[in-house]
Amino acid sequence: MGKNSNAGIVRNLMMVTQLGISVLAPVILCTVVGILLKGWFGGTGILVCLVLGIMAGARNGYVLAKKIIDKNEEKKDD
Repeated sequence: MGKNSNAGIVRNLMMVTQLGISVLAPVILCTVVGILLKGWFGGTGILVCLVLGIMAGARNGYVLAKKIIDKNEEKKDD
């Protein structure tokens, strides 16, 4: 294994980590907000915030994955 293969492995690991964080962060954040708003809206507030967090996380994952795919396709064309 040379330097280039290790660099590729590290780059791919960073991309996967970034993708995971960008999907999980909105879900966790919105769930915490829902728990804090539980006093005003009851259990419905948690559910609404959780659904919003899942939708935001899915969108973040899609946008990031699309950027990665587009960047890889540009490299193939060169």
